[in-house]
Amino acid sequence: MDFFVQLPYASYVAFVVAMVVSLLLILTKHWHGKFSLDFTQGIQKFHVHPTPRVGGVAIVTAVVAAYFTSRPERQAFLGPLLLAGIPAFIFGFAEDITKQVSVAARLLATMLSGFLGWWFTQVSITHVDIYMFDVLLAHLFVSVLFTAFAVAGVANAINVIDGFHGLASGMVILGLSGVAWISMHVGDINLAYACVAMAAAMLGFFLINWPLGKIFLGDGGSYFGGFALAWVCILMVERNTQVTPFAALLICIFPVTEVLFSIYRRRLKKANPGQPDNQHLHSLIMRRYVRRKVPAAWQNPVTGLVLALMTLPAVMTAFYLHSSATWCALACISFMLGYVGIYARIVRHQWCSPISFLLFKPSY
Repeated sequence: MDFFVQLPYASYVAFVVAMVVSLLLILTKHWHGKFSLDFTQGIQKFHVHPTPRVGGVAIVTAVVAAYFTSRPERQAFLGPLLLAGIPAFIFGFAEDITKQVSVAARLLATMLSGFLGWWFTQVSITHVDIYMFDVLLAHLFVSVLFTAFAVAGVANAINVIDGFHGLASGMVILGLSGVAWISMHVGDINLAYACVAMAAAMLGFFLINWPLGKIFLGDGGSYFGGFALAWVCILMVERNTQVTPFAALLICIFPVTEVLFSIYRRRLKKANPGQPDNQHLHSLIMRRYVRRKVPAAWQNPVTGLVLALMTLPAVMTAFYLHSSATWCALACISFMLGYVGIYARIVRHQWCSPISFLLFKPSY
């Protein structure tokens, strides 16, 4: 409890700056709306009014403010993260403004951010608690390449789930809080407080975005938030040998499962894995359940909050099992199968084995 009562000054600064910048972006949308507004046409659009999609500006500005008001030992985390996150944010922000940046370009940008994270800190993934992979990761080239790939995977996964008010930002807040919680438990206080500052920045935006959706995270915000979550997960594992890499995976298990399953089902339909569709779990829950029971004005925020909270059990499990590779790995498998089981229930209107659903080409 003392941890939350005695939060560092930088966390409050990040929270306030994120809120203020978000509000300023809303109030000045008549100036920049020609470039920044997200209009209502599109297969994954669930909002009814053109809305600024440059909330990432508020997030990054808030983390910069947190950096300048933090102690040097915490700046050592926030500084490299901000510098390494530039490609992920810039390419995402360019997509928010132009709507013309390819998926491949954004994927490479997030991989570059992962590479820069290693370049600035000399930290990369050196083990995953699977013997044969650990042998390969002992080679620096493989370790750095895998790190860049893992960072890009999480960053793009957060972007994929960003479809409703508070969904992506809420999930990142919970993930960062989980890393802070575990880091504090194992004595890595400075990493914990750096995570709290970033979570505070995201929370400041969240309270403007949810429930009314007056501003969106945008690709810039979702890629930067996803990169930040991925990078602190890597730092947590590499700095604290008692924390298994499977605990980090468990914290990110919902967005990771979403993107892997999306690729799988699109491959089955011979569709481009990089193109958006309306068959994500959050889209299905919105159309098939929330619309039937929730007033129209609250359907978007209720869906976002419910889906964001789905990551909470995984984060709590990661905290309690963070030192056991076996139990965390089993938990990861359980949550992934649980996701598929829920998806199967929605599209088939009855419960069935998630394994059989995967093996016998899911139809919906």
